[in-house]
Amino acid sequence: MHKLVETIASRKFSSEEKLLSEVLDQIVENEDIEVTGGRIWKLIPEKSSYKIIYQTGNFEKIEPGFELEIDGYKTFELITEERTILGDETNPILRDKGIFRYSAAGVGAKVKISENRYYEYILALNSDKIDDELRMNLNIIATAITSQIKQRRYSDNASTLTADIDKARQLQKSILPEHELRFGDYEIYGVTDPAEIVGGDFFDYLEAGEEAERLGIAIGDAASKGVSAAAEAMYISGALRMASGFEIKITTLMRRMNELVNKIFEDDKFATLFYGELSRHKSGLFLYTNAGHNPPVFYNAVTKNVDILDTTGLLLGPSPNAKYYLESINFVKGDVLLLFSDGITETMDSSSVEYGEERLINNLKKVNSLSSREIVLEILNDVVNFSKNGKYSDDKTLVAIKRIS
Repeated sequence: MHKLVETIASRKFSSEEKLLSEVLDQIVENEDIEVTGGRIWKLIPEKSSYKIIYQTGNFEKIEPGFELEIDGYKTFELITEERTILGDETNPILRDKGIFRYSAAGVGAKVKISENRYYEYILALNSDKIDDELRMNLNIIATAITSQIKQRRYSDNASTLTADIDKARQLQKSILPEHELRFGDYEIYGVTDPAEIVGGDFFDYLEAGEEAERLGIAIGDAASKGVSAAAEAMYISGALRMASGFEIKITTLMRRMNELVNKIFEDDKFATLFYGELSRHKSGLFLYTNAGHNPPVFYNAVTKNVDILDTTGLLLGPSPNAKYYLESINFVKGDVLLLFSDGITETMDSSSVEYGEERLINNLKKVNSLSSREIVLEILNDVVNFSKNGKYSDDKTLVAIKRIS
């Protein structure tokens, strides 16, 4: 859904309202999202109200220009606090139009009115299934739209300072670890290739526990591209390094990272993060949690099969009270775990065909007998050759963990 919004928003629009309207049309038309209609409300600060500016779908339409005053309509305060809500309609005019249940989310920047701050726009959706899945989907959509609106504003006013960007690039490079690492029975190799001078992908190796008997391995992706994504990635990476120095549970670590991203960054910012820990114990136990990151692929040297390590919690940022769960796998000699960012699988060729997870898995099966370094470089080389004339480009990161004894 984030990529859907990015694709729509990358086109030229005469105004933000036109952009929002087009996104809403595409959401309603997309059968996978299961939305029957929706509305866009715009904040009118001088009148302390929201005005309907667009509506589409299979429901009786509200009068054009209809306004709802902020005072006396608790929904607006809830959206300010929660960003995205499920609600029962209380306004009699809207109920007369057949609107009884809805999901709504704040979009854009927040504007101060009296003692509170309210979103510039509100996106409300109708669906036959008003549930947490719809709320979660709308949260992602609202976050992506807000990001695109801000990027449009930045691009209208920004001037690029090459020296500053070069400093940012050098700083980001200094934070990334050395590519290759040997830990106990494992060899690890990672590399990141930003789409621009700097990017939002990162990976890290983190010593944990007394006498470094455990090794934390992280891979993350801050939404968006360029300097703003790089700044977020560097902040998260630094916070993760600090937090990993304490003896806390992996799920607690992830929960605190989520709370930090939600508190520190603006509403259009979010990130994915996969974090797991190896130990020097011969059992080969690997504990992990995955906050919305691309599910890594695990090659089993005995069965020759590949398992997908699904997410165990929401991405970092939009939901401050998100919960995260712990999962595990066991390595034996020859097993390979491949971590990657979406820039690998979603890169496209000249015909706009994605590289895809299936091709990645097939390549891993071909090169699993190589060293972790060779596995990463072989796959990255295949991705680069595949996308030589493609239009879509994103940061690319790969980390391979292989048990060698």
